[in-house]
Formats: sequence, C-alpha cells, structure tokens
Amino acid sequence: MHLNYHFLKFLCPALKQSLLGKKIHECFSQNKDELVIGCSDSQNQIYIRANLLPVISALSFPEDFKRSKRNTISLFPNIIDQEITDVEVFKNERAFSVSLQNGIRLVFKLHGTRSNVLIYEEGKSLPILLFRNELKDDKNIHFEDLNVELDLSHEKFVELEGNASKFIPTLGKIPRNWLKSQGYIEADLSKKWGLLQDLLDLMDSPLYSIIKETNEYHLSLLPEQVAIYQSADPIAACNELFRYKVIIQSFEKEKKQWQRTFEDQRKKALAYIKKTGSKLHEIEHETSPSQVADIIMANLHQITPGTEEISLFNFYANKDETFRLKKNISPQKFAETLYRKSKNRKKELQHLQENLELKEKQLAQTEKWLAEVDSFSQFRELKHFLKENHLIKQQKDKEEQVPFKRFEIDGFEILVGKSAKANDELLRYFAWKDDLWLHAKDVSGSHVLIKYRSGINFPKTVIERAAEFAAYYSKNKNETLAAVMYTPSKYVRKVKGSAPGAVMVDKESVIMVPPRGPQEED
Repeated sequence: MHLNYHFLKFLCPALKQSLLGKKIHECFSQNKDELVIGCSDSQNQIYIRANLLPVISALSFPEDFKRSKRNTISLFPNIIDQEITDVEVFKNERAFSVSLQNGIRLVFKLHGTRSNVLIYEEGKSLPILLFRNELKDDKNIHFEDLNVELDLSHEKFVELEGNASKFIPTLGKIPRNWLKSQGYIEADLSKKWGLLQDLLDLMDSPLYSIIKETNEYHLSLLPEQVAIYQSADPIAACNELFRYKVIIQSFEKEKKQWQRTFEDQRKKALAYIKKTGSKLHEIEHETSPSQVADIIMANLHQITPGTEEISLFNFYANKDETFRLKKNISPQKFAETLYRKSKNRKKELQHLQENLELKEKQLAQTEKWLAEVDSFSQFRELKHFLKENHLIKQQKDKEEQVPFKRFEIDGFEILVGKSAKANDELLRYFAWKDDLWLHAKDVSGSHVLIKYRSGINFPKTVIERAAEFAAYYSKNKNETLAAVMYTPSKYVRKVKGSAPGAVMVDKESVIMVPPRGPQEED
C-alpha cells in the first residue's frame, strides 16, 4: 500500500511539513531508474529518494545521502535553487505533486512497473520532461486529469451490486483481502456496505505496519497481528519499508539464489557419489574378466565352436557356474578380449575412485559454503564471501555457457538465442509457458524470451524493447521498421523432424518496431 492513494493522503501532509520552505540544492541519478533530490534550508536538510526500478518501486526521505563520485549525473537544472511551496496528493490517484516557487510542479506517478517523475511548467497541461523517457505514454498525461472523482454514495454502491473493486478502485490488495477474510464475498448488500465502512474507518486512522508475505515486504494501514515494524509516522514507515524492500529484500533474494545453487550442487554430488559407489561395489565384487578368461582357457577342450552358454567349474570360487560366450568368436579370441578388458577395468576402477574422492571433496566444500551462506544476515558478509571464494567469476563463466544472451529491461529478464540450435535449446529448456516469446516475422532470426514475473503484466515498453532485439538479431536487421510476432510460450511448439530453430506458432500478435541492438539507445 506504499504506492496507494490511501497511504499518500497521509504521507503528503507530513512531507509538506518537512519540505515547505526548503530549496532544492541538487538533483541527480547514480543508479538505474533512481532519482535523488536534495532539499535544505538554513537549519536542516532532507532528501527525496525515488527508486522507480520496476522490480522495486519505493520512496524514502533520508536526512543525509552520500552522492557517489563516479557514475552519477545531474538532472533537471530548472529546479535547482527553487523553494518548495506545496506538496499535494491527487484525489484517488497513486500520485502526488511537489510545487516550486517558479511554477514548476514535480509529479511523482507511482504506478508500479510504470512509475515515473513528470515535470510540468506553470500554465502547461502536458509535461515538459520525464525522468524515465522510455515511458512514452506519460508525455500525454494532462495535469488536470490526475485528480479522479469517485461517487462513493450508497446509491452507486447498490448500482455496482457491492463490487468493492469497482466502487473504490484505489483499495489495493491488502484491503481487498481483509474484506474477503470478513466474509465480504458471501455477504448480502447491507452487510457488504457495513464492512466497507468499517474498512474505510480503519484506514482513516492507521498504524503503519510492515508485513512479509511470500518473501516480499508490504506496507499495511490495517491492524496487523504479525508485523515486522509499526509506526504512527508515515515518513518513518516509508523509510523503513524502503530499507526492507530495496536492501533487505534484495539481500534475501541473492542469498536464496546462492542457497539454491549450493543445494543443487549438493544434490548432484550426492547422486553422483551414490551412483559411482554402487558401480565400484559392483565391479569389485563381480568375477574379474581375467578370471573368466583363465577358466575358459583351462576348459577349451570342453567348449565346442558356436557355443553361447556353458557350465564350467570356477576354480577361483570353487563351484560350477554358467558362462556366456560370443557365438561368432572362438573361445581363444573371446578370452583375449577378456584379458584386454581386465586391463581396462583396472584403469576404470582407478578413474572411478579418483572421481569419487574428488566429488566427496567438492561435496564437503559445497556443504561448508552452504552452512556459511545460511549464517549470513548482511549483504556485506555475502559479498565478501563471494569475492573471497571467486564465486562471482565462476557464476559469470557458467552463464557464458548457456545458449542465449541475457539482458535486463525494467527489471524483466530478456533471453536472446545465440543460434538456430540454441533457439531450440532456449525453447526446450529455458522457456516457461507464461514467458513471452518473440521472433521477427517471416524471416530467420533469434528467438527472444521475456521471462514471466509472477503477478506482473508485461509492460508495453518492455515488449517494444524486446521486439527491437528480435528484429535486430534477424535478417531484418537493416530495415527501417520490422514486423515482430509475440505470444506466450505455451503457443509455440517444436515439430518433430523440423529444421533447427523452426517452430509452429498457434496464436500470435504482431508489433512494428525499428531494429535496435542492446548498445543503441535513444
């Protein structure tokens, strides 16, 4: 709910109290899709830190911020040295504005994967600048349209048959789940109306809580029994949520990835040790090929040509046994083959024993690393561990062996096949049914996948950029515009016997884009 109108309407008055009268002394970016605005007066300072990366959109308002000396760029010179005159939330919208003395208004549009900062000049309806220029549709957002009026009358509620999402579209997931938990879906209209009023009352006098659900941190305005953090101060809650979402959540995600990596290595090592151990035991306890050869040579007089199976006395085991021979090979030649096989068997045993010892050492190392990673509680510990054990380079080398190029666009992972054969591998081993598949239409080229992220629709900008990759890595690379088809991977299938990279597509959409590679930016 940290991007929700019901939170912003409390956050903005608190921000107004902290920002009013302060001047903007710097505005810069040093991380992708993160904007930092420094504000100060003669007594103190406060920063607006807007992390608008689609993976994690969050705001924080620290009292101090250390700007990096490298990889940083100053932005929006027309807002520098301007005094802040107002902070307002837009009605029923996930956005708020910061007004400046010269008439410029900064609009923070907090729409999840499409979050942005828009700059409006006084008297102009459309923005003059965007922070995230790739969100081209934002250029057409009229300032006066940002306030949204809602009819919250009982008559409207009845007309919508108690549909809470249509009646108050600003609610968000946590309040809707609260309604469900109170029996809202099964209740009659009268009961639903009462529950909705109870919910609004709770959100109008909130205690801000940070909760954790499915490995992600969320802000709640409702009473929470299991809360990681609680505060009556919206700015403090915002700052703490930023710390959990941007720092702790990122650390936990990377830690979990390494835990999975080591756990997979551990399982593979255990499986190899079990399989190799069984094979060693089998070889060591079966009759040696040289012994079988000795028995055959000692009993040549009993073996008639063409015999495939015969019972002979095994003087090594002191008992009769049945031995199989080759029909078209004489007993002498077969014995010679067994003697050679026995020599190779010794080498095989030695090789298996060496591999087993090596794998047992690797298992011990992996289990040690796994235990270390399990104990880490800070990013610093994890980074030091990875550097000390040269694991980041190993991970990069491993990634270079995969059949695709890997890119990231607004938090979405993009995979591009390296060849026709690689396209087949990409589709067979790396595509999930809900991933979005793209390919230049009617020409040969790379398969492109946008990896699905649970609960998040593919943004138009991400589809367009991935389509530009698909056009660039195709025979249409030099065209001005190229047609690219796209569809969920579940509609793409490989036909048995077809050429490498060739597929059947059961359902598709088409987009026209200019072919652009990863190094070509606007």
